[in-house]
Amino acid sequence: MRANSAGRRNTPAESADWLAQRLQRLNIATYEEFAELVGIDRGSLSRYFRQERRPTIGVIAPLCEVLEVSPETLLIALGVLDKK
Repeated sequence: MRANSAGRRNTPAESADWLAQRLQRLNIATYEEFAELVGIDRGSLSRYFRQERRPTIGVIAPLCEVLEVSPETLLIALGVLDKK
């Protein structure tokens, strides 16, 4: 990971905006529907995108699959990696 990089990471608000736009683009109407598709409870998803918690490796793959993004894109959106 790029922990020492000089880049800027997404804020919690930017992460939430990214998720809202992505869900709209994928025609996923609610966070409940998103949680069901991913197989993770809504509270955990909310904490990931508010940057209160980082997803484990086992959660990243289902999130990427449902959101149709690469792991790198997801981790940038979540504020874990620096923006390019």
